Amino acid sequence: MFKSNFLNEISTRGFIYQSSDIEDLDTLMNQKAITAYIGFDITSDSLHIGSLLQLMLLHWLDYYDHKTIALIGGGTTLIGDPSGKDEGRKILQLQDIENNIVKIEKIFEKFINLKDKAKIINNYEWLSDINYINFLRDVGSRVTINKMLTFESVKNRLDREQPLTFLEFNYMLLQAYDYYHLNKEYDCELQLGGSDQWGNIVSGIDLIRRLNNKKTFAITSPLITNNDGSKMGKTADGAIWLDECKLSNYDFYQFWRNADDTDVPKFLHFFTKLPLEEISKLSKLKGQEINEAKKILAFEVTKITRGEEQAREAKEISNNVFANNTLDDRINSFCVSSKEILISSFSLLDAVEKLQLVKSRSETKRLIKSNGIKVNDENYHNNDFSLSSYISKNEIKISVGKKKIGIIKII
Repeated sequence: MFKSNFLNEISTRGFIYQSSDIEDLDTLMNQKAITAYIGFDITSDSLHIGSLLQLMLLHWLDYYDHKTIALIGGGTTLIGDPSGKDEGRKILQLQDIENNIVKIEKIFEKFINLKDKAKIINNYEWLSDINYINFLRDVGSRVTINKMLTFESVKNRLDREQPLTFLEFNYMLLQAYDYYHLNKEYDCELQLGGSDQWGNIVSGIDLIRRLNNKKTFAITSPLITNNDGSKMGKTADGAIWLDECKLSNYDFYQFWRNADDTDVPKFLHFFTKLPLEEISKLSKLKGQEINEAKKILAFEVTKITRGEEQAREAKEISNNVFANNTLDDRINSFCVSSKEILISSFSLLDAVEKLQLVKSRSETKRLIKSNGIKVNDENYHNNDFSLSSYISKNEIKISVGKKKIGIIKII
């Protein structure tokens, strides 16, 4: 049990994986509001659910009145973080990064109060002006290659005999410098991140101790993985984006609604603000009853990430489609003429492709043979893939398994 509200909250919810001098940090956070930061990659124009755990940590910091910094890596994205990866990232142009920043900033507004103590800061502000000779002398001389080679992110790359460029090797120096800069300019005393960032964070702590003669702290959280062990954020069908312009509220809701039974307790702790007593009750549900916990999980995560109105809409659509067995035009749909269907220029294969329900036509054919595709809730078996027998309806519902649904509107 911690004395400070923030550490007590995140500890009981399972956020803490590694930490430095956490007893001293607990004493400090119990005495005053401190400044803490988390860095975010901006290689895309949206964050995905792989960043959701860190966003929740920012939210809890803000909730307990600490000064929160969301550090946008406008400078470090130009380099590429090697942590947990087998190869270097694609190098983006500065204009691409700036465009991504504008869109990503809107996501942070859902989690932290930017009108009060929370800030969004771009490390390009100081990294772009660094004199390389001075940087090597002042920072490079304080960090040893011996120590860097012990970090898991580097060690794994080298053990797999994957190339690690000098460009990427500089990344951990830059991240250490970020922490140093934020400590010097904003009195930032805590950096949080995923467990793959531990080496980079402690390098910053060491640099601050050497250059600023101050004590700072680190907390990392566990990396959330999919059932196959891959890093959470992307699925076989693509990334689960936080931006509703890149993924509909319904599809976002359905991702959580279809979570694996074993993941539900963990996700309720990490990604909702439900009281721990309620989470404990929901976590004990088994069999068919666990679906009620999944519905609550899907609603709560969608509410936090997209907004309450969007969560209610997604829940309503899901109920219409699955509970009431009625069509809802707010899910993925498009229009096609009855003539196109009758002359067979538009088939089930075309419909599944247009609705992006399956990745390839060959996969669609395989699913048809194994009763994996339904049209208007009945298994589809036509060898010619025609939809002509369905045009008496105004809409055709196509389902792939239990999770993916699309609507064809007949005009």
